[in-house]
Amino acid sequence: MQLKKINSALISVFNKEGLDPIVRKLHALGIQLISTGGTKKYIEGLGLPVYAVEDLTGYPSILGGRVKTLHPKVFGGILARREPSHLEQLETFEIPLIDLVIVDLYPFEKTIQESNDENEIIEKIDIGGISLIRAAAKNYKDILVVPSRSQYNSLLDLLEKNGANSGIDHRKIFATQAFLISSKYDSSIHGFFDKTA
Repeated sequence: MQLKKINSALISVFNKEGLDPIVRKLHALGIQLISTGGTKKYIEGLGLPVYAVEDLTGYPSILGGRVKTLHPKVFGGILARREPSHLEQLETFEIPLIDLVIVDLYPFEKTIQESNDENEIIEKIDIGGISLIRAAAKNYKDILVVPSRSQYNSLLDLLEKNGANSGIDHRKIFATQAFLISSKYDSSIHGFFDKTA
């Protein structure tokens, strides 16, 4: 079944609904939590320890939050295969492995339904989140990706059954959902630009 142990989880979500039982379960399993901005504050508000992405990268969130996770110390830990040459590079550049990525994208579709303000709409095009999803899904042989709140129950079921482990079949199912969500998200953005061009 090719079980992989989950030691660390990167969590970066727009909507915090449903996150409470997830982070509590991850903490109970001894999984290190890494997070950004508002998600980090939410986790801290639950009284749980969480490591800041800014401490990992050495850079603060910049450009009004447009750049938070786009850094080799984040994407290296996600995209690295668990093989000697990749692991040696991670050690050289002091990049920790990331085994689980949980993302909830900016609500682009909801925004275009509720607003005609083009600046507001453009700011709801997620860059870091969609990149995290694609990177983790690409490396599904080693990484578990949870691309949406709609997958939280499936993740909880998996954690209840397998503890801090994931099987390759599960990882591929989650990756398939990730690419579906990514595809639909990009289609919505294309549709908006196509109508307004």
